[in-house]
Amino acid sequence: MTDFIYLASQSPRRKQLLEQWGVRCETLLPDASEDAEALEVVHPGEAPAAYVQRVTGLKLQASLERRQRRGLPPAPVLCADTTVALGRRILGKPADAAEARRMLAELSGQRHRVLTAVAVGRPAARGAPRQWAALSTSWVTFAALSAAQIRRYVESGEPMGKAGAYGIQGRAGLWVSHISGSYSGIMGLPAHETAQVLHAAGVPLI
Repeated sequence: MTDFIYLASQSPRRKQLLEQWGVRCETLLPDASEDAEALEVVHPGEAPAAYVQRVTGLKLQASLERRQRRGLPPAPVLCADTTVALGRRILGKPADAAEARRMLAELSGQRHRVLTAVAVGRPAARGAPRQWAALSTSWVTFAALSAAQIRRYVESGEPMGKAGAYGIQGRAGLWVSHISGSYSGIMGLPAHETAQVLHAAGVPLI
């Protein structure tokens, strides 16, 4: 049992969700020398589910090594990654406003998937850390969007840094006509799956 975990994510939404669930967490962010973005490169022909699980596994491994390298107290480390998929095509974080507008135009009036993988690693006294992982898949349907709506949303700055160029917890939630799956998973951290992996690692939420 442990009274806190490390959250290896810069996402304020993930930290907020964990705190709402009563989990005390400390952030474990990459060193300046680490190329965190390189972990998110998509392999040719890679399926969205395989991609998001592979990236989460890589982030977890890097985070466990980071904790050990810094000599921090042992505690479970949680990582997650979210991607938006339109068919088999992965829509990651937009590089600029023009790409954000293109992504949103493609999602307009369409049903798409939001996949979030979550993984927890717990350092062991001897040998390799134990690891647990889970995948949440949700479906989101957008209403038809006008070019003016998309432009105003992109100008707000909200799409930047978000997979698929939107955050359901923000203004884009006004466009969502239907969801099937995990609302918190669409935000970036699925409640049920997170509870499962944390419980397995000795951190019961309830």
